[in-house]
Amino acid sequence: MSSSVPRLVVAAPSSGSGKTTVATGLMAAFAARGLAVSPHKVGPDYIDPGYHALATGRVGRNLDAYLCGPELVGPLFLHGARGCDLAVVEGVMGLYDGAAGEGELASTAHVAKLLRAPVVLVVDASSQSRSVAALVHGFVSWDPEVRVGGVILNKVASDRHEVMLREALEQTGVPVLGVLRRAPQVDTPSRHLGLVPVAERRAEAVEAVAAMAAQVSDGCDLDGLMQLARSAGALSCEAWDAAEAVASSPPPPLPVPSSRGSAPSTPPGGSAPLDPRGGFAPCTPTGAAAPGPHRPERPRPQAPDGLVVAVAGGSAFTFSYAENTELLAAAGADVVPFDPLRDEELPEGTRGLVIGGGFPEVYAAELSANEPLRKAVAHLAESGAPVAAECAGLLYLCRELDGQPMCGVLDAGARMTGRLTLGYRDAVAVGDSVLAAAGTRMRGHEFHRTAVEPGAGAEPAWGLRTPQRRVEGFVQRGVHASYLHTHWAAQPGVARRFVERCRTS
Repeated sequence: MSSSVPRLVVAAPSSGSGKTTVATGLMAAFAARGLAVSPHKVGPDYIDPGYHALATGRVGRNLDAYLCGPELVGPLFLHGARGCDLAVVEGVMGLYDGAAGEGELASTAHVAKLLRAPVVLVVDASSQSRSVAALVHGFVSWDPEVRVGGVILNKVASDRHEVMLREALEQTGVPVLGVLRRAPQVDTPSRHLGLVPVAERRAEAVEAVAAMAAQVSDGCDLDGLMQLARSAGALSCEAWDAAEAVASSPPPPLPVPSSRGSAPSTPPGGSAPLDPRGGFAPCTPTGAAAPGPHRPERPRPQAPDGLVVAVAGGSAFTFSYAENTELLAAAGADVVPFDPLRDEELPEGTRGLVIGGGFPEVYAAELSANEPLRKAVAHLAESGAPVAAECAGLLYLCRELDGQPMCGVLDAGARMTGRLTLGYRDAVAVGDSVLAAAGTRMRGHEFHRTAVEPGAGAEPAWGLRTPQRRVEGFVQRGVHASYLHTHWAAQPGVARRFVERCRTS
């Protein structure tokens, strides 16, 4: 596949400027022209990619230099963009905002540089006129390695306002590639963790995306934007491949069931150096040497042999990274989705269970009412089968959530709070589990307004090193439950280990 796929990064001076409206509208507008558009989102956010997928008909994918490492941004991008005519990358927060205390790491600017992609700056022009030129000049000149190729003015009040803005921006030399008027019909509802996911409002979301596409088509120079996208530099890295990533990961030493408090079967750090690149050389500018030793090819995993790994979905569990399930499949699992709101049984032959993030607090009564499935999940966990639960999954495994009975796998209670817990985390596996050997380092993120009491079991899942040192989560029998969201492309051995444990448990 060509590594010169045309691409744009849609950025803004700050959150709330209209990135999602513009990026989603661009995706839908170009898709309506018959182009295959690859949608991407900078950072860990799960919700925007759902709207991107609706706009393009393709899986929305994240590009996170903190979770996966800068060296995987290019390969993961090319994986998502296979066979596409154009890629649109929606940024996160302000253009230069990255991981706290880490400089540019994981910022939109950082990802744009890694992708050698031009940036389109979306500016909320309400309540300003000539000052817009100073703002744009500052963003253009702050980092010479970031190429701002155009501006889209959002929330413009009138024709006269537009004239004033255009005249001011002529002095910056940055072309205006779009002007969008205030349009409340494209607003999408939000709640305690941001936009309401597509899965919960499909019909309304379709209408919102169509409105975004119409507004962008009417107000933006699509031909000019496509020309800018074609100016992106070539990438020298290979596209990421789940099967190759799994095959390149070290064979997973499985934990030996032991009594509480026993020493880990693998010394701390023993499995820590799983290659975060999954066997791929870092993405470097064309003509530069790609560092790292050449890896010999290893046998690929066998095709699925009926080893069913059930993955929770539906309206209550909408948070997942596509690469995680792709890695499970590459490791030999038959990945079967199910909906805990509707299905009263786990998929036939389930040997392992993955429950990702979402909004169980919104559907607590409905989840509780599905007693047959709650009992099935508890029985599976009691049998020692591997169960991986993140955030919403953790809540579902608790004894109760806001007073509603849940699965009772964990002797813990969960409740909604008014406090937002949000941020990247640097974690280390405290002991052996179905996901990681003791000492394995992972990076993840937390994003919730709930609390679990106690916050950690007798055998915690992770020791968090940032923003303060603490342990959290639960490891018992085959269960690994935690608030931490992780991207398994950073450690493909996680999927391989999980599937191997499914096979042997």
